[in-house]
Amino acid sequence: MSEATAARVIGVDSSTQSVKVVVRAADSGELIASASRPHPAGTEVDPAAWWQALEEAIADATNSAGLENVAAISIAGQQHGMVVLDEAGEVIRPALLWNDTRSAAAATALNTEFSDIHIRVGSKLVASFTASKLRWLRENEPENAARVRAVALPHDWLSWKLSQSSDLSTLFTDRSDASGTGYFNSVTNCYDMEIFEAALGHRNVVLPRVLAPNEAGFDNGKIKIAPGAGDNAGGAFGVGARVGDLVISLGTSGTAFVVSDTPTADTSGEVAGFADATGNYLPLACTLNAAKIFDTTAKLLNISFDQFSELALSAAPGAAGLTFLPHFDGERTPDRPHARGSISGANNENFTPANLARAAVEGVVGSMAYATEALKKLGVGFNRVIAIGGGSRNPAVQQVLTEIFESDIYVPAIGEYVADGAARQAAWVLFGTTTPPQWNNSELSVVKMTQRAPEVRERYIRAISAI
Repeated sequence: MSEATAARVIGVDSSTQSVKVVVRAADSGELIASASRPHPAGTEVDPAAWWQALEEAIADATNSAGLENVAAISIAGQQHGMVVLDEAGEVIRPALLWNDTRSAAAATALNTEFSDIHIRVGSKLVASFTASKLRWLRENEPENAARVRAVALPHDWLSWKLSQSSDLSTLFTDRSDASGTGYFNSVTNCYDMEIFEAALGHRNVVLPRVLAPNEAGFDNGKIKIAPGAGDNAGGAFGVGARVGDLVISLGTSGTAFVVSDTPTADTSGEVAGFADATGNYLPLACTLNAAKIFDTTAKLLNISFDQFSELALSAAPGAAGLTFLPHFDGERTPDRPHARGSISGANNENFTPANLARAAVEGVVGSMAYATEALKKLGVGFNRVIAIGGGSRNPAVQQVLTEIFESDIYVPAIGEYVADGAARQAAWVLFGTTTPPQWNNSELSVVKMTQRAPEVRERYIRAISAI
């Protein structure tokens, strides 16, 4: 057995809420250990907190050995965030995260200035994109904007910290995460410096090198650091999604994306033209509100998450006409950053705990149906539906997905899909092969459709279209 075959790799998911680390066997994908640490709450975070959490989680997962017995590591992470560095490589200000909506007006301004932006970078900008946040920085903190000498995404910065480099020119990233900046073209694989300069106000900066998915960004002969990926691309890779698969991910946010072999350019801005972690594309529509809606509703009803699921399933499809729009934190698809949630259609008969629980689930799944319609309008088709993320583990959510999407749903075993995707990429870089390693840890189970609810789907698509 070769040293590479017997090696261990680490995959990391540095998400909004926490960091998850998995240690896996490079050849088989067998899980050896895992650990996690929380991240600070909020939409503006000091990146040092991510680094501390990552160090602690790696130490925990490796019994304090750190990276000593690890052959390769890859970091997947939350997309869009803005980490700005000065000429010494120091963080200038706390990072603005994807869910920080203060840059909504900046996104609108850039879209107006570049009417063809959706063609140039595959996406029309919303508040989440890094370019929008750079324009906000330029307009609100001009002294900080002038000091910027490098811009990194969260996963780029963590990979760079792992390399122990202080040279800005050694920053690196991958297509999937770069495609969420708003100034990268994933077809030409080049940064659009005209858009970048319009956002920040100058181009006297270093931007991370964009690597191939099987290319090491760092290799000191002992450990290789893989390019990493955006969280959605990492999750798709982790569950083995292939071209033609629609993935519905329900975590803090909700995303609907399809692995595609062709790029998209959406004039409406509802679909982001992202890249995936393998060289394909990942057209994606994102909502800001998903599993947290279930938690909030369960707390209101003073019941556990399991009881919430049982209660929702006790009500009939359609919740007797109760409509729950889950836009508690504004919305991204459609682009309504100042929208708020609402409950309508209530009367003395249907306003029951069961219908409220059912409507909360249908509202979130209905939002994903709306997002999927945006994909269909661009001609993006799909063959099967895969449901991932913490919210998708809820039996009520799984059943409502089958009803509203009128399809069987494929669900992976419980796991850390994004971290698993990163680990698989680390193994790919380690082996240096043309195609990624085939692991046996991504088998999918089927949730069968037993009834359809097209009228619920249409009700939510109409209601969301009207906000």
